[in-house]
Amino acid sequence: MNTEAHSNTVNKVSLGTLLVTLGIIFGDIGTSPLYVMKAIMGKEVIKEEIVLGAISCVFWTLTLQTTIKYVLLTLKADNNGEGGIFSLYTLVKRFRKKWLIVPAIIGGSALLADGIITPPISISSAIEGLQIYNPDLKTVPIVIGIIFGIFTIQQFGTKFIGKFFGPLMLIWFLMLGTLGMYQLLGDFHVLKALNPYYAIHLLSIHSEGYFVLGFVFLCTTGAEALYSDLGHCGIKNIRLSWIFVKLMLVINYFGQGAYLINNSGKTLSFLTANPDAPGNPFYLIMPEWFLPIGITIATVAAIIASQALISGSFTLINEAIRLNLWPKVRVKFPTNIKGQLYIPSINWMLCIGCVFVVLHFRESGNMEAAYGLAITMCMLMTTILLTYYMILKRYNPFLIVFIVMVYGTIELTFFIANIQKFFHGGYVSILIAGLLAFTMVINFLGKKIRKNYTAFVKIEEYKTVLVDISKDHTIPKYATNLIYLTNATSQDEIESKIMYSILQKRPKRADNYWFLHVNVSDEPYKMEYKVRKIGSDNLIRVDFYLGFRIAPKINVLLKKVVTDMVESGEIDVTSRYESLYKNNILGDFKYVLIEKLVSYDNDLPVVDTIILDIYEWIKKISLSEEKAFGLDSSSVKIEYFPMIIKPIEDVPLTRRYK
Repeated sequence: MNTEAHSNTVNKVSLGTLLVTLGIIFGDIGTSPLYVMKAIMGKEVIKEEIVLGAISCVFWTLTLQTTIKYVLLTLKADNNGEGGIFSLYTLVKRFRKKWLIVPAIIGGSALLADGIITPPISISSAIEGLQIYNPDLKTVPIVIGIIFGIFTIQQFGTKFIGKFFGPLMLIWFLMLGTLGMYQLLGDFHVLKALNPYYAIHLLSIHSEGYFVLGFVFLCTTGAEALYSDLGHCGIKNIRLSWIFVKLMLVINYFGQGAYLINNSGKTLSFLTANPDAPGNPFYLIMPEWFLPIGITIATVAAIIASQALISGSFTLINEAIRLNLWPKVRVKFPTNIKGQLYIPSINWMLCIGCVFVVLHFRESGNMEAAYGLAITMCMLMTTILLTYYMILKRYNPFLIVFIVMVYGTIELTFFIANIQKFFHGGYVSILIAGLLAFTMVINFLGKKIRKNYTAFVKIEEYKTVLVDISKDHTIPKYATNLIYLTNATSQDEIESKIMYSILQKRPKRADNYWFLHVNVSDEPYKMEYKVRKIGSDNLIRVDFYLGFRIAPKINVLLKKVVTDMVESGEIDVTSRYESLYKNNILGDFKYVLIEKLVSYDNDLPVVDTIILDIYEWIKKISLSEEKAFGLDSSSVKIEYFPMIIKPIEDVPLTRRYK
């Protein structure tokens, strides 16, 4: 499917596509009522002015941050229909400001960290509803069991169960609205929290204001994931669905607020049917007879929210690999649904991270402090990149300044509020995001150092000798078609190591020499190629132009190129061996991959040495080149080439004559 067709498909609006959007896009932000008001109230005595201020903060956060910044503004920054911080980075990197990679790395790492914390807090919050019946119930084993189940089914894809996500989330949102309205019908007094005065009053007067704001931010944590999943459903479906989603969320939050105000002077634990059970306004507003049904629906919604973030993490890592920000890992496509993929190593890394979070914090109340800090950083990084996008698109300069000032202030305020939770659990999200960012930085810098010291030569200088070798029958034939992958962006150049392999490592006679180069395009689903013959029919360079969401399966792609060239009469790939040629048998194709090893004969700066050492270690445990390029089923020869970046000079060695 080309980019235009994909864009037309996802932007088609119908009841079916709106239902699918509910299931895919809004799981994370849609399950926030499970824990936001519980986190805000904590174990403190309920005060009306705190409740009104908190509800006002929630409403205006959903309005300013989610609705205006993301749904109306950021979704317009689509890269041929695709969203997410890495897609945004590919749009603005044409500014050629090298430092823009920094917010992309920080934002991507923070979003992945959010993907590790969201499943534990959502599922724990839902399962802890069972403690209403049994306060001594140990929820940790149940939560871990559900998490293992979620990650185990990833390898099979979600084509089947995905069909039920939309209807189930529709039930969830209708339940949110119904429960909220059930409380509001008794008292609409809480609706005065729509006035932003109460939010400002809470932040400016009360000492608890900033601490409360850190928990208020949890209501909008799914906004960044909403942008990342843009390519799955399209901007029109997301915007229309958000009208319904926001209405249901707001009604539920106000319903919880009405209930709390009616019980001012009490604590949440006091309000539960069983005083020994932890109190949660989300479950307290439910009629007692509905509790089992509500807990079940909440658990299903939490699982769907987790699934959405896991799928989003796979997409994020796949983009990072294409952008040289993550080591090559195995990517599988469990179903024929476009864009759906499965990355085993990331799947189990996320699983281990989720289990660690559950075991470390034990209860959702303890996780709340860790939640939000990482995603605040992600939103700040998105704002930085979005600023450059608006400059690129020539937005009104005054509008750009206004937007940057407004959202810079809002997000810095949220960051300051969340940083106060650092020692209460926020350090966990920072630690996870830091480890992920460190991996990206090492991979990026390692590749950059190696590329900077790669020697290139003009291929024109070697075309004569290559033609001569091809005709020299004193050299044993190495292959009919000999193929090298090259990093040379210029079509007139080739790495010196490739010439060394053909001419000196062991002279390699072949009938046709192929040099393949993969260009990663800013368009997500682009699939094009260009062929250039270099002075002779048997020296061929092929440039592939692949979108950053296309897996570079070189074996499959080259077969398509060869087929097209044979049909057009540009090349004959029939075997040159007389008996095979007579029977019209195709010649063999052999790939030679050259692995660069950093030589000990280098005198590098200490920092570069450390970076390359860590990079080499990461490379050893990541996917091999032949598997990464889909060549594991082909005839592949691996050769090793010493990479001398900075040779040791002035060796103090003298000759003795006696």
